[in-house]
Amino acid sequence: MLTKIKAAALSAFVAFGALAAVPATAQAEGIYLNFGNGEPRFGVYAGDRDHRDWRRDRWERRGCSPERALNKAERMGIWRARIVDVNRRVIKVVGREDGERTMVVFGRERGCPVYR
Repeated sequence: MLTKIKAAALSAFVAFGALAAVPATAQAEGIYLNFGNGEPRFGVYAGDRDHRDWRRDRWERRGCSPERALNKAERMGIWRARIVDVNRRVIKVVGREDGERTMVVFGRERGCPVYR
């Protein structure tokens, strides 16, 4: 049992040492460290990340976008959902539910609250 703990500690020490030796630019791109079944693996991936604007990411996390409203409407069971109006406060989506026309109004707040 003590030898397994020593081996795990030594593996962690080597992995963190290798991680510290990776240049800062490579750390920003992506690092893969795996202690799974079989042998431990370590890799550095450069250029695999999606370089999106952080301001846009922040807005998407903060508010409800039209794409999120459509996705939520479809999850609510509305078929052929489409956006008919978008303003700074609400997003209006129309479609079919149980064979009849329906309209759902989503707030532009986080989580897309529903105002039916």
